[in-house]
Amino acid sequence: MSTTNDQKLLNVTTPDARAFVEEVLIGNGVPRDNALIVAKCLVEADLRGVDTHGINRIPSYMARIRQSMLDAKASPSIRRISPAVAQVDGHNGFGFLAAHVAMLTAIEMANTTLGIGLVVAARGKVYKALRRGGKIPTGWALDKNGKPTDNPARALEGVMLPMGGPKGSALAVMMDVFSGVLSGSAFAGHVTNPIQEFKDRMDYLYNRVVGSDRMENVERIYFPGEIEQLTKEKRLKHGIPLVEAEIDALNKEAGQAGAGRTRASPPPTAARL
Repeated sequence: MSTTNDQKLLNVTTPDARAFVEEVLIGNGVPRDNALIVAKCLVEADLRGVDTHGINRIPSYMARIRQSMLDAKASPSIRRISPAVAQVDGHNGFGFLAAHVAMLTAIEMANTTLGIGLVVAARGKVYKALRRGGKIPTGWALDKNGKPTDNPARALEGVMLPMGGPKGSALAVMMDVFSGVLSGSAFAGHVTNPIQEFKDRMDYLYNRVVGSDRMENVERIYFPGEIEQLTKEKRLKHGIPLVEAEIDALNKEAGQAGAGRTRASPPPTAARL
């Protein structure tokens, strides 16, 4: 049986995890519709391997409810400020609910386009430094070998770094998807037709990203979200891994809420989680 720091590792299926969280939330006064949303978000985090934001948050959330720091019954409200701007008030409830309502509202209002550069510094500033014989700050760019450089000429042979590190890189890829891949415009140096070829265009972008030159000691380049997707596929099949102490803490909350206990089982020996 798998262990973590000498604790047995047990697996909980996705349906059991969601049903358990829903029961605990409802037992603590969360309206059913809201409980479904919160449970879905927490379990999704676990499925994608973001265990720090999964169902193990339940004990701390329930403690906040009991301490009146979190309003279990609160539902978000929306105030439209302009055709392209809205304000969400979560009323001291779960952030998942505010985010859910905000996303639905944003989709409704998505008739405007936002343009933004997601690099640390504009490439034009590198050209300026090159013209004037100056240097650029380290952290702006990598040379063609993937090494940080303050030499503008070498920076122009390489790549500009995204602001926000990996998260900024992921946002830049998504901008390419929406502004280029989906619309039929140029993206990643490639131009083709829209709609029917969307999947082919995404395949092209994917291969362009993961096929990029790798830095030293980097075995594989993953597309943004790919590691989480691979983890989700494994956990949907084998279950969400939890140690006994985590299950005990969840069952303690279930007891206080009058909900059923967590159902867990040993992971398959062949499962690589």
